[in-house]
Order: sequence, then C-alpha cells, then structure tokens
Amino acid sequence: MTRRIFEQRWLRSGSWLAVWAVLAGGLMAAPAWGDAPHPRRNEQYKRQVEKLEEVWRLAQLNADADAMDKLLSDDYVGITMTGQVVTKMQQLERMRNRSMVLTKIVLEDVKVKLIGTTAVVTSLADVDGTNDGEPMHGMYRYTRVYSRLPSGTWKITNFEATHVAPPPDRHPRAQNQKPG
Repeated sequence: MTRRIFEQRWLRSGSWLAVWAVLAGGLMAAPAWGDAPHPRRNEQYKRQVEKLEEVWRLAQLNADADAMDKLLSDDYVGITMTGQVVTKMQQLERMRNRSMVLTKIVLEDVKVKLIGTTAVVTSLADVDGTNDGEPMHGMYRYTRVYSRLPSGTWKITNFEATHVAPPPDRHPRAQNQKPG
C-alpha cells in the first residue's frame, strides 16, 4: 500500500520527467565524449605530427619526391611562397625537375593544434634556396594542415606560406638623418 501511494505521488509530481531528462541527456552526450581524443592521445598525435614536420623538412632539403609523395594527400592543395597554387602532382614535379631547390629550412615557433582528426601546424621558417633559378631567402610563416586517416596515417592536405618582411630599421640615428 505504501509503495503504491509513493508511486502515485512520484508520477504526479513530475519528478520522473526530470530524471528521464537527465538520463536521456547523458546518453545523448556520450557519443560526443567518445569522439574527443583523450589528452594523452592528443600529446601522442602532436608528437606524430611534429615528427612528420621533420620528415617534410628533410624531403624538401633532399628533393625527395618519393618521401613527399607519401606525405601528401591525393587532394593536396598548396600555396607556394610565390603565391602559386599547386596540386600534389605539380608539387612532386617541381621537386623532380628541381625548379625549386631549398638549401636551408630552419624552423622556429612550431605550434601544432589538434581539431578532431585534423592537425594545423604553424611555424616560422628561415629559408634559403632558388625558385626557377632565382635566389630566394628570408623568413616565411606557414600553415600546414594534416588529416588523420582511419588507418592512423597522417596526410598533408593543405599548405600556405607567406613571406615575412624584415622589420623596419628603428635605429634613432637612421630616422633623424637627413639626405644630403
């Protein structure tokens, strides 16, 4: 008898609705929790991408088109230091025919940001070499985007580089000198 009175009050009070909402909300949120990588997995992925950045750097310096072929996704799109848009096949051809030769790539300020199965890398690169026979040197900021395939392999899908102009001469004597 007491149980029946309790059940009637429970159902009438609407408390069951609140409990149901909490349970349903928790069940709906559970798949979202499963999609986010564990913090240790994030660090593992970042280390993988950082290692691939070094593989990319060495492939560029050594004009290793085979290594670059393994790094680039089939739908790769790059925007070069000179503003050219290139596909994977064009990038590999530029390496094979040595139309762009890089003799120095020193990376600084490398940052890896993970967004799900995508890694966005930004860096500052000190670069020397030639592009279509013309000397090329300077500082470049770049963004490279990696996508993690279901197999666990990372592929570069996008790249863009921007020349960083040297800072203006801020020496007081240079600003106060008059021509002449």
